[in-house]
Amino acid sequence: MKLFVAPRAPNPRRVLMFLVEKGINGLDLVNVDLNGGEHKTEAFRAKSPLARIPALELDDGRVLTETRAICTYMEGRHPEPNLMGVDATERAFIEMADRRIEWYVLLPVGNCVRHTHPGLAALEQPQFPDFGRSQGEKLRETVAWLDAELQRQPWVAGERFTIADITLFCALEFARLMRFNAGEQGFAALQTWRDRVAERPSART
Repeated sequence: MKLFVAPRAPNPRRVLMFLVEKGINGLDLVNVDLNGGEHKTEAFRAKSPLARIPALELDDGRVLTETRAICTYMEGRHPEPNLMGVDATERAFIEMADRRIEWYVLLPVGNCVRHTHPGLAALEQPQFPDFGRSQGEKLRETVAWLDAELQRQPWVAGERFTIADITLFCALEFARLMRFNAGEQGFAALQTWRDRVAERPSART
């Protein structure tokens, strides 16, 4: 199988962290040059029509896109260690946590960075700096809630490390481009959590 990724992009990194956590090896990693527009070429759009990464090309030629779908596929093929829930109840609560991080942390971070950082201008035309800054403010509202959650539980979805923690870590690392630092902004529990995750081998992907 081929996994199409891009250095430093948060969604491909989520998949790569997921694979490391599960000990999955043997995929052919293909780097896509986003700044060079490789994801918008006819050849790549034949695999990912919306020009998005990551994309997983299966051995039969079919292609899975969307981070969560790729991780779900890999969880099904490699059930252990479990990262997405062992029964219907746990799966639902882990998915709720992961979706919250995806929509209310990662998305605002992405919008802020893409619309305010000059290095992302090639990928976001036109940029709307005021919109980007407003997304940064929305992020801080969610982070205040998240910090309180992490004061009462060790991980994003509860008592164990899950895919939701991967999503949050990748979001916070990408947020460096908007100069967001949890500890410096008074979110001590979130900073402690971030530093703990950073010690995991998967965080070095």
